[in-house]
Formats: sequence, C-alpha cells, structure tokens
Amino acid sequence: MPDTQIALLRVLQEREFERVGGTEAIRVDVRLIAATNRDLGEAVADGSFRRDLFYRLNVFPVEMPPLRERIQDIPLLAEYFIEHYARKAGKAFKRVSKRTLNRLQSYPWPGNVRELQNVIERSVIVCDAEEFTIDDCWLPTRPPADSRLALSGTLAAHEKAIIEDALRACDGRVYGRSGAATRLGIPRSTLESKIRALRIDKSRFRQPPANS
Repeated sequence: MPDTQIALLRVLQEREFERVGGTEAIRVDVRLIAATNRDLGEAVADGSFRRDLFYRLNVFPVEMPPLRERIQDIPLLAEYFIEHYARKAGKAFKRVSKRTLNRLQSYPWPGNVRELQNVIERSVIVCDAEEFTIDDCWLPTRPPADSRLALSGTLAAHEKAIIEDALRACDGRVYGRSGAATRLGIPRSTLESKIRALRIDKSRFRQPPANS
C-alpha cells in the first residue's frame, strides 16, 4: 500500500500530523472533500486502495454525472467562465447570443466542464463584439436531428443488452473481481449510473440460493 494512504488515514483518525523531518505532532481541524475518477470500491477489492481509508472518506458520497446529463447547468457555468475570462482580457460582453447558448446546450461535451471552459476561454480571446458568440469551428458538427435520435435509441438498446449480458454472466453482481463492472472494464459508479438510466433490474440476474 502507498505510504501516502497510511499517512492520510492517520490524519483523519488522529487529527494530527508531523512535518517532513519534524518530530512535533501538529493538531488539525479540517473537513476533507475528495474526488476521483476511479472506482474505489473496485480498487479496495483488488487491494490497491486501503479498505479502512475508503470508509473514512466515503462518509457522504456524491456522484457527479457528466456535463451532457446536466444541460440545465450549462448556462450558469458558461456565464461564470465568460465573466471570468472577459475580466482577465479586459473585455465586457452585454449578452450571450441565443444561438451560442443553444449550441452549448446541444453539444455532448465529451471533455466535460474542462472542455466547456477551454472553448469559452478561446472564444473570449477572439470575440470583439458586444454579443458573446462561439465560432462553430470550436465544436464538431453534429448529424441531423432525426439521425441523432435514431442513433441514440440504437446505441442505448445495444448498451443495455451488453450490460444485461454481463449481469447475467456475473449472477447480478456489479462490483468485485467477479462483478459486471470488472467484466465490462468500467468503474462501478459508471455502471450503476447506466443501470439506473437504462432501468435495468439487477435482481433478475441473481441466482436463487440452492436448496439444502
């Protein structure tokens, strides 16, 4: 186990630490907020993350969906980033074009909030009008609406079938070395989110206990 995990666990348990090279214990009173893009439950199962540290950190877990599933947040995030980078560039925009706002909310944002931030920063630099706009070249062109809807439905059905096959092979287990998340090669939190979104009933795939 990495020494850092042990050191952090000690701080959380005893609320004290020692400086590098020091011998005096320093008391601390902090509230820790941790974030990860890994499935820590799986990391605990494979031994790469301490179980006791996991439960110390996992007091109030919050799962953050990707930006494409939070389009209602995009206007507020865009407004914040526009004001931030406009201030740095010494610019002032009176409004955001409606077309730009619609474009931001319809784009899938594979790079999540960081991609949105980068697109707005670049656009602030090149935009010299009173109305803030984003050049279409910053965002890839999308297929026609009807094609998108048909493709979305096809992909969702295909994804659901793959997940159900994995759950069936794993007797409904999601995590652990023999779980569906490991079989599919994705974090447990991601799989749980997809199971909810696709309305998959995990209990259908659990094997009943053998009769004694």
